[in-house]
Amino acid sequence: MNTQDYIKIEDQYGAHNYHPLDVVINKAKGVWVWDVDGNKYLDCLAAYSAVNQGHCHPRIIKAMKEQADKVTLTSRAFRNDQLPLLCKELCELTGYEMMLPMNSGAEAIETAIKASRKWGYKTKNIPKNSAEIIVCENNFAGRTITVISFSSEEQYKDGFGPLTPGFKIIPFNDVDALEKSITPNTVAFIVEPVQGEGGVIIPSDGYLKKAHDICKKNNVLLITDEIQSGLGRTGKLFAFEYDGIKPDVVTIGKALSGGCYPVSAVLSSKEVLGVFNPGDHGSTFGGNPLGAAIARESIKVLIEEKLIENSFELGKYFMDRLQEIKSPHIKEIRGKGLFIGVELKDEANGARRFCEALMKKGILCKETHVNVIRFAPPLVITKEEIDWAMERINEVLMMK
Repeated sequence: MNTQDYIKIEDQYGAHNYHPLDVVINKAKGVWVWDVDGNKYLDCLAAYSAVNQGHCHPRIIKAMKEQADKVTLTSRAFRNDQLPLLCKELCELTGYEMMLPMNSGAEAIETAIKASRKWGYKTKNIPKNSAEIIVCENNFAGRTITVISFSSEEQYKDGFGPLTPGFKIIPFNDVDALEKSITPNTVAFIVEPVQGEGGVIIPSDGYLKKAHDICKKNNVLLITDEIQSGLGRTGKLFAFEYDGIKPDVVTIGKALSGGCYPVSAVLSSKEVLGVFNPGDHGSTFGGNPLGAAIARESIKVLIEEKLIENSFELGKYFMDRLQEIKSPHIKEIRGKGLFIGVELKDEANGARRFCEALMKKGILCKETHVNVIRFAPPLVITKEEIDWAMERINEVLMMK
């Protein structure tokens, strides 16, 4: 079977909730992937930052296979020997007191919402069912009903009501709006340090520090969504480190498993995560031994192979090389680490056609918010591979 055969089958039997590029991948290693027709591509999306460690990293695959031969799932009705070690290692690495494991990023966000609401009722003593959570325009945190309820993107909500109440949407990168929107019933402010799906939007220096101080002053939990920006993507373990703060709650996922299994987590204090009692919240697969073993090795790979440092150094190099391109289509280039967005002018007629042209030249990336090309390769990329990509990116961005 060839590419068109697979596309035809998927279009016939699969729901059309995505608009993928027409490449059918069947093999991957490091920063490279191959399609069913034998063509080779440099992956510049990294599965939306889920494969920061590179595709099929041998250490992570080994850990996965070894654990799969022992036990994969116990449910949380029983204990296993991998989850306690993941809890301990994650908390020691990040400086948080407790973690709560889930599967997807959206589940981590839902968990953070539930924790902050219950904290508001039990600790802050706000009236029952009156908790308010502040979020930012252009946010993206998943696709559950509650998560889309606080999206500012109308398409994400169209046809899915009634939606979950209790959220206020304010402009991103606006501390005055944050301060003005806080009331006695505000329990949390959820913010992405870098808005990835929003177009790799970078806030002003010091924005998170000011938001942190405002939240502290008003006894409001600062929740940073690091599901896409965390675990090395921006050149730091977490993007919030650029502002020298420690949020009250952090959500992580994606690269927590190196792209080998759905694993997410919420990190916080005993005061916040301690509000949960047995039966309050859970997941059959959350904290399973297979996922925990994979996550443990994924974290070790990030640290021991210095992939966070590589992201910082080569992210600067990638940005510098992009800045050399004299394309009439480029409006702005922005990024941190290997989390980079190239925003095109309106007259460029969208980023999709450039992504399709890059695919034909052996580079896979994806448009976001119509006019932005996102470049986020696995953190194992080398300077030589960036140079190889730049020749082709330059050619494509210079086309009419």
